[in-house]
Amino acid sequence: MATMRSVRIHEFGGPEVLAVEEIATPHPMAGEVLVRVHAAGVNPVDYKVRSGQYPPVGRDRLPVVLGRDIAGEVVESGGGRGDLPAVGDPVYAMLGPDRGGYADYAVVKSEEVAPKPEGLSDAEAAAVPLAALTAWQGLFDHGGLQPGQRVLIHGGAGGVGHFAVQFAKARGAFVATTVSGDDLAFAHELGADQAVDYKADRFEDRVEPVDMVFDLVAGETQDRSWAVLKPGGILVSTLGRPPEEKARAHRARGAGYMVQPNGRQLDEIRRLIEDRQVRPVVGAVLPLKEASAAHERLERHRLRGKLVLEVATDGAPAAGA
Repeated sequence: MATMRSVRIHEFGGPEVLAVEEIATPHPMAGEVLVRVHAAGVNPVDYKVRSGQYPPVGRDRLPVVLGRDIAGEVVESGGGRGDLPAVGDPVYAMLGPDRGGYADYAVVKSEEVAPKPEGLSDAEAAAVPLAALTAWQGLFDHGGLQPGQRVLIHGGAGGVGHFAVQFAKARGAFVATTVSGDDLAFAHELGADQAVDYKADRFEDRVEPVDMVFDLVAGETQDRSWAVLKPGGILVSTLGRPPEEKARAHRARGAGYMVQPNGRQLDEIRRLIEDRQVRPVVGAVLPLKEASAAHERLERHRLRGKLVLEVATDGAPAAGA
């Protein structure tokens, strides 16, 4: 039986519970492909799963391979669908929660996968799926952001935020964002029209009324955000649905959501990347065997852009081995 390296947890806890293990290599069924993983993105949801904070993953599902987004090459097809990528195609994808990307191989469903953007390294491509889809779905599917509108994005230098700033600007919106003082120049490089140092200034004193607030921070930052929303505006949060009573009190709307895999949207994002309207920013790359260190770094330290695990060049066997 063919085996592969993976990073799994057998119990919930800190970064030390991540274990590099050999497990059986999966095989795709109809409507699926097997991807040789070259790089895997690391996201906050990964350490939430690891620590038991993510309700869909209970103890009855352990052990589980972590990781939700990957970039790599198709090495096997399950057939059965005409829209599957071919063997040898470079692809990227956000996986459903029933599979993990911290591994040499991952099974990917047809509705999750898209061609890898040309011109990106594997690490850059792996930095895109979950974070970019979170930004895309929040801004457009839930927030309905339109050209000419004004949006305030909290946390515009982070993994999701740096995509949100670029997407909103590409859509033709006026973009304000809150970042640390060290990231003010970076935010403007991404296309932000206004960047506010959240440590030095109160954003509600600096930002004119907006049509939408995209909240990646929650807490008192979210509470203060109602003050800058226009009547009829919307506050969209990745961290739970904002209180309905506060939305009504400010004659606004609130929306919370969880990102969903979507290969069609990834293909739209691919085109923006290839047209140089959007670029992923990779803050750090670590080998797969250092997944524990990656979790500790992401969980305890502020990181500009995304953190990625390098898989294919970390002593892994070649595709088909």
